[in-house]
Amino acid sequence: MKRIRAVFFDLDGTLVRYRGVDFESSWGAIGVAAGLAVEWKRVQERYLPHPELYDRWLQANAELLAGRAVEPILKKLLPPPYPEGAREALEALRARGMVLGIISSGLSLVADYVREDLGLDFAVANVLEVRDGRFTGRAHLRVPLWEKDKVVHRMAAEHGLASEEIAFVGDNFNDIAVFRTVGLGIAYAPKDPRVAEAAHVVTHEFREIPALIP
Repeated sequence: MKRIRAVFFDLDGTLVRYRGVDFESSWGAIGVAAGLAVEWKRVQERYLPHPELYDRWLQANAELLAGRAVEPILKKLLPPPYPEGAREALEALRARGMVLGIISSGLSLVADYVREDLGLDFAVANVLEVRDGRFTGRAHLRVPLWEKDKVVHRMAAEHGLASEEIAFVGDNFNDIAVFRTVGLGIAYAPKDPRVAEAAHVVTHEFREIPALIP
């Protein structure tokens, strides 16, 4: 194994854990915060079985938010619920000179906050378009739900890294493809046994992550 020089993180269910919504996700949380839990769930049930239609799923969610003011919704989302020990673990990794980033199919409004708050180097996530303080009803796809590995490779190249020099921390099915292509796949609080099986190591304590990286 090459020396690990970077740690990339999933967002939803990993760096943030919104309780009481599917997948502990920022996407689920914004639907609840906007008072759209029933409609949000209906859209999810329609599109989740169809990976090829993820862009339509994203757009359908965006359309539900069209015209709503952003600030009252963000007040319910931020600061996000970090796992216990997350801040300390990231400080330890940063002290080792690691490149730290977020690659997520979650919400950029949350990912960008986390990047700044925790001092990460970058965040790539999907965007809900905002204009004059309101959601426009449009979305911009940056991280396809089932093609996260491609974005990982792109960000690795941008930072002069080989895939083998990256540790990736994730929790759900769409992280499995990433685990198979990086130097170290870490399943944190995995949502399914198959996620744990695909990872190199498994932990249920975020603060243990630095010790898992050689």
